[in-house]
Amino acid sequence: MYRIFLILLALSACSTEQSMSKLADRTAEYVLIAIDGVPFAANATLRFTHAGEITGQAPCNTYFAARTVPYPWFGMEGIGATRMACPELAAEAAYFAALEDMTQADVTGRTLALTNSNGRRMVFEAR
Repeated sequence: MYRIFLILLALSACSTEQSMSKLADRTAEYVLIAIDGVPFAANATLRFTHAGEITGQAPCNTYFAARTVPYPWFGMEGIGATRMACPELAAEAAYFAALEDMTQADVTGRTLALTNSNGRRMVFEAR
C-alpha cells in the first residue's frame, strides 16, 4: 500500500501545472534579456498562464503554445503566432528558434533561465 502511495505521489509531481506555476510568477511577464550571452535588442516576452500554457509577445507578433513537460524541463508544442510583418522579423525568427530549442528551466527569484544540453541559454527577467 505504501508503495502505491509513493507511485501516485511521484506521478502527481510530474504535472506541468504543478511544475512552473509554483516557481514562475503567473502574473509576471518575463522579458528576454539575452540569448547565448548576447543582449537581445528587440522586445520579446514570455508568460506562464493557466494550466500548461505559455503566451508572449515576440518582436513582431503575439504567440502561444502548450507546455509539454514538468519542471525543471522545458518543452512546448503547437506554437502559434499572429502573422504581422515588421522590421524585426529576423530577431523574431531567432527568438522562436531559440525558444523551441530549450529543454530546461530554472527560476531564481525574478530571473528565468532556459537552457539546453548544447549550452544554449536564454535569460528572462520578470517585470
